[in-house]
Amino acid sequence: MSVETTIFRDLAYVFGAAVVGGAAAKALKQPLILGYLLGGVLVGPFTPGPTVSEPHVFQILAEVGVVLLMYSIGLEFSFRDLLQVKWVAILGGPLGLVLTIGLASLVGWLLGWTHTQGFVVGAVISVASTMVLARFLADRGDLRSPHGQVMIGITLVEDLAVVVMTVLLSSMHDIRGDKLLALGLGFGKAILILIPVIFLAAKLVPPLMKRVAQAGNEELYLLFALALGFATAAITEAVGLSLALGAFLAGLIVSGSDVSHTTLDRLLPFRDAFVALFFVTIGALVDPHVLISHPGLWITIVVLTVAGKFVVWTGVVRLFGYPWRTAAKVGVGLTQIGEFSYVLIGVAWSAHLVDDPVYNATLAASVVTILLNGMLMKALPAESAQAQGA
Repeated sequence: MSVETTIFRDLAYVFGAAVVGGAAAKALKQPLILGYLLGGVLVGPFTPGPTVSEPHVFQILAEVGVVLLMYSIGLEFSFRDLLQVKWVAILGGPLGLVLTIGLASLVGWLLGWTHTQGFVVGAVISVASTMVLARFLADRGDLRSPHGQVMIGITLVEDLAVVVMTVLLSSMHDIRGDKLLALGLGFGKAILILIPVIFLAAKLVPPLMKRVAQAGNEELYLLFALALGFATAAITEAVGLSLALGAFLAGLIVSGSDVSHTTLDRLLPFRDAFVALFFVTIGALVDPHVLISHPGLWITIVVLTVAGKFVVWTGVVRLFGYPWRTAAKVGVGLTQIGEFSYVLIGVAWSAHLVDDPVYNATLAASVVTILLNGMLMKALPAESAQAQGA
């Protein structure tokens, strides 16, 4: 079978799994994401039946889903929304990360793990998925709620922290002062490059998009909107940051224009299709046999993620003066392992910091935590209309 034929067959498997899993989740009144993940497990290489021949190939297409979702989330926010949570995000975000890593290291030491393994597990579980969280919040209509704004602000800071942790893990056997200095300088340069780009874009893009919209050609408008989102994502990746952050910034820039709602309406069909592909691809990477072969390991990681991070983030958000109700909701929302954790555990595995059981247990635990997180988010009490507008 030719490569082209294999790809189209695999796409049929992926979207077929998304339909079956999504329909099952809807029937059980659960978020569609959960169905997509389980559908991915069914077409993965570790289960019988139809199998996607090379799920890693689809990770490239899945990145399109990341860009489109974060672009659309940015369209529903504004710079004013983010400024309202700047301190809890900028200061509380790193504090929560350090506390999570410290907690995992302590638990690992008590269980007899090596110091390196405890640190790696802590780094991996410390990063929640902006994409998963944003989708759950959007499904609930809580994106602009107080706890929704805090969650998104914190996870964006976590996305930035992934860059730092990736470099640290890849050179953990040989960390020297000069490497740390170079890392800090590189990170600072990336931020300095982005600031004028974002400022210029914020001035030029809204009126330009308005003129494109006034031309009355919907096809041209859609292409312009897509080009903007992917160009901004490419810029942030080029300077060493994440695609997700760039796509979100693009959405923020457009959100200040009069055509933000029109842009969002045009993007939704594309976004939903590629988001489904993204989560099916994640599910396909998971080996369910790990649940049987190493139950103690993945259960420990799940407990650290759900119970440990709930305590850490509830305490951190409360420390910044938010009500207990808001702090607890943020704590619940951050109790999952995100897609950037796959990057971190992959780097750690390649650097021989962790072995195969830890690598596979982390992948399995990530899906379990997303499943649990979806159920916990669904069980949260609805936000009042007054609180939503706060």
